[in-house]
Amino acid sequence: MSLAQLSTIVATTLLLQSTALAQSLDYEVFKTRVEPIFLAKRPGHVRCYVCHSDRSNNSFKLETIASGGKFWTEEQSRKNFEVVSRLVVPGAPAQSLLLLQPLAPEAGGNAYHTGGRQFATKDDSNWKTLARWVGGPATK
Repeated sequence: MSLAQLSTIVATTLLLQSTALAQSLDYEVFKTRVEPIFLAKRPGHVRCYVCHSDRSNNSFKLETIASGGKFWTEEQSRKNFEVVSRLVVPGAPAQSLLLLQPLAPEAGGNAYHTGGRQFATKDDSNWKTLARWVGGPATK
């Protein structure tokens, strides 16, 4: 077997593993438990949606809710799921940007997040919801 063939096999295997992991994220849990977090008002902060929709110029850009609407349509939720799924490592909450960016550095989060520290600790109930969704069945 040539080096080129071996490289192709390794790349294909990694791609398949990545696809399988992404498919392990539960869409229904995302829609019913995760998406509402993006709309929730947190004391001292704006909603995630405020900065991560029309105004967003980064990889975490949520669909715009229709004027007068209170939630995303099914199609919009599916698009949000695709976007947010790229910000996580299924099965590994501690390696997922979705959990690290808004978490205070003192609790293990990234030092840079212009939206402030949405979660002071990993004990925050919303942070735990995100972690359970990313972690899968083992963290429920």
